[in-house]
Amino acid sequence: MQTIDDLGDLSGKKVLLRSDLNVPLDGSTITDDGRIRASVPTIKKLTDQGAQVIVCAHLGRPKGEPEAKYSLEPVAGRLGELLGAEVTFATDTVGESAKEKVGAMKDGDVVLLENLRFNAGETSKDDAERGAFAEELASLADVFVSDGFGVVHRKQASVYDIASRLPHAVGDLVQAEVKVLERLTKDPERPYAVVLGGAKVSDKLGVIDNLLKTADQLVIGGGMVFTFLAAQGHEVGKSLLEKDQIDTVKGYLDDANAKGVEIVLPTDVVAASEFSADADHEVVAVDAIPADRMGLDIGPESAKAFADAVRSAKTVFWNGPMGAFEMEPYAAGTKALAEALVEATSNGALTVIGGGDSAAAVRQLGFADSDFTHISTGGGASLEYLEGKALPGLDVLDD
Repeated sequence: MQTIDDLGDLSGKKVLLRSDLNVPLDGSTITDDGRIRASVPTIKKLTDQGAQVIVCAHLGRPKGEPEAKYSLEPVAGRLGELLGAEVTFATDTVGESAKEKVGAMKDGDVVLLENLRFNAGETSKDDAERGAFAEELASLADVFVSDGFGVVHRKQASVYDIASRLPHAVGDLVQAEVKVLERLTKDPERPYAVVLGGAKVSDKLGVIDNLLKTADQLVIGGGMVFTFLAAQGHEVGKSLLEKDQIDTVKGYLDDANAKGVEIVLPTDVVAASEFSADADHEVVAVDAIPADRMGLDIGPESAKAFADAVRSAKTVFWNGPMGAFEMEPYAAGTKALAEALVEATSNGALTVIGGGDSAAAVRQLGFADSDFTHISTGGGASLEYLEGKALPGLDVLDD
């Protein structure tokens, strides 16, 4: 893959930069600006070279037409603050506003286009429709740089089709993400522990299957753990359970045992009467979850065991919180794990947080990005890479 440095002199050139600015919003307030901050170094690198940088990105999942709640306008303001320079916002993507704002650019300027997904062509399954939208995007620029790691697993116009229409290169953020993931997949330093949480085991079937070939330990928490507990014969009350995956999980447990991969499961959980911070809750053993309660966090005994596993590892990948961390009574397991990762990092381990809710959790719980080796900007892309899948947005750059 070509890098920005391979593109030569970019002074005076219009660079279409695909970033990942898909940040969580509460109204118009950005609640986690991690992805915006991660995009800044590449933008600065381009503007320092005198490029005219046209940033394009998506937010949320609009249905191919404008929706006010998914506007990128709040992101333009925050991006400008982080860059220390004005970011001009175009109120459309390839329409009159975009053409006017891009046409008025001077060297070193930054324009942010409105949400790409306000255009049906961005995510269309039809190659011709996607291609037509990519042509419109390409007409705005001289060069394309792909720096939105959170979307490289998507075959979308601004990620995939655009690369065949402009000279292109990989951005520094995507390049850094891939280098870290290569360290996780190509002869990782051992012991290698993978921590998986989040709601559904079905979201992680492929990656679990692949990790059984490479990891030394799989540490399982979050809502997905109750399917593992059910596979062991435990009753899980009203906890999240995917009954149709129990046999698959039994197969994973048998496979792990045959391959010598340790699967670490909780021995206790915090069980609540309902999904609420105010609900009555108690710590119970995993073989004694009341029928009228749901598990919303790993318990203190499990948190200690999980932390011990992480501390003893030389390589750790974590995707998915251990519980409903957004509510204080169920945040302790995730916090204990994060604290162990910080300790492992300080002891020289490679610690990678796989984006998404995991990244949001550590920030919400007061940890700094620098406490870990790397916080990925793309949870889904990271998982698909670890699963061994081809990522269209990377493959198209490899020419």
